[in-house]
Amino acid sequence: MQLRSRKLDLSNLDGHEEGLLDEDENPLLEDDDDDDEVQIRKPPKSRFGGDGKNIAVLLFLYVLQGIPLGLAAAVPLILTNRNVSYKQQAEFSFAYWPFSVKLLWAPIVDSLFIKKFGRRKTWLVPVQYCIGITMLILAQNVDHYLDITDVFSLTCMFFFLNFLAATQDIAVDGWALTMLKRENVGYASTCNSVGQTAGYFLGYIFYMALESYGVLTLKDFLNFWAVIFIIATSLVAIFKRESDNEIEDEEDLGIIGTYKMLLKILFLPLMPTTVAFLLTSKIGFSAADSVTGLKLIEAGVPKAKLAMLAVPLIPLQIVLPWIISKYTTGPRPMDVFLKAFPCRLVMGLVFAWIVYVTPQFQLEDGTFPLHYYALVVFIYALHQVAFYSMFVAIMAFFARISDPAVGGTYMTLLNTLTNLGGNWPATLALWSVDQLTFKRCDFTKPSNITDGNICDGANQVKECEDNGGKCSTEVDGYYIESIVAVIFGLFWLIVWGWRTVNRLQNAQEKDWRVVKNRC
Repeated sequence: MQLRSRKLDLSNLDGHEEGLLDEDENPLLEDDDDDDEVQIRKPPKSRFGGDGKNIAVLLFLYVLQGIPLGLAAAVPLILTNRNVSYKQQAEFSFAYWPFSVKLLWAPIVDSLFIKKFGRRKTWLVPVQYCIGITMLILAQNVDHYLDITDVFSLTCMFFFLNFLAATQDIAVDGWALTMLKRENVGYASTCNSVGQTAGYFLGYIFYMALESYGVLTLKDFLNFWAVIFIIATSLVAIFKRESDNEIEDEEDLGIIGTYKMLLKILFLPLMPTTVAFLLTSKIGFSAADSVTGLKLIEAGVPKAKLAMLAVPLIPLQIVLPWIISKYTTGPRPMDVFLKAFPCRLVMGLVFAWIVYVTPQFQLEDGTFPLHYYALVVFIYALHQVAFYSMFVAIMAFFARISDPAVGGTYMTLLNTLTNLGGNWPATLALWSVDQLTFKRCDFTKPSNITDGNICDGANQVKECEDNGGKCSTEVDGYYIESIVAVIFGLFWLIVWGWRTVNRLQNAQEKDWRVVKNRC
């Protein structure tokens, strides 16, 4: 028996596998001459659903994106060695802001492009060339800025570098939605997590290790990555093409139309609940995530040692997203989020405990034994499991619900909201520590202070010390807000969060679409 056949792509049809069909759209049959039985021939399944090369490209682009982030994270440690004030450190923190406000220019990136060159490559290629050039310029001046502790110039340069990296992120996030098959978009979050972590490691931990051994300077490192960016961008520009289907899959709205589309996304019936969820889901972790590291340093743990503790966690951070992605590529990625949420809340109490017992581990010479650092690494490793479970799950959820017609803007809106949902509680937590802390000035000799024994603010601390006293903490606000944050997180999850997450996850795909005729 012989059948004429033609290959059809069934990747977008629900309930079917990709395979060979005859002209009547029946599975291709194979005649067995020996026993006259008809057998169904199943095509072999390729790894990553046929998107292996595209996943590799996305992973590589996210690695490049993590390099500027890692370099920016290394600068505060370098400045610390030059005895800059915390006010100047706060000034440099503005260099991280572009990733939190990239929504402001995302519609421009999403709407202006050269069709023949590619919707995403129109921005990706020139932006990555600019990153390479900026690194070359910064390399020629960075030693001078550091020698004179010109924090303002460093902040401006790294702000611009992160602005370019954030713009690259917009382009890559949008490209992932059309570069990958619809059933494989969950891998985009894995590429994001693994790639940025690897790039951050290279730009921060790897550089700090090389610099500490005198292998190279920051100038050398910037020059090296500038060349890598220029070469890699040229390869992407020449060899990676955007197919016509990828470009046509997204709406060409123009700048004004894209901003209007952004408002249309915000006015979707599901979006107010989504916004409330994203802006409140991280309150329970705010004290643990933003204050714990500072409290460990305050307890005597050296900053350099604390930073190097991230090294053994890097392999875990790279492997975890790939493992977790097995459970988040299906239709219910937020199930993983809900299971990890209470575990991460518990880690907040564990962090408070390790801060409390840290002084007990300190040796007479002010150092800490090896088993203390092993304990800290173990606790942070447990935290990373819960953290990445939630991160990969929510990124997979974003990729699933985002409308490909306005992919870059949609994804950037969701990412901006989740970033803001982490930033404002962290800022509040840092601000609240001093408000909830009570310190008393203890004297070993008579004092001339007339304002009582309370140490409240830098002036009173200085006055206490000038008069021979020492401020001792009676009530540490960190422990108070740690407990309050965990209680709030549990209340949020039980009363509102669990039900809301399931309702959003169970919503139909069409309910998230802004271009209704493309459902």
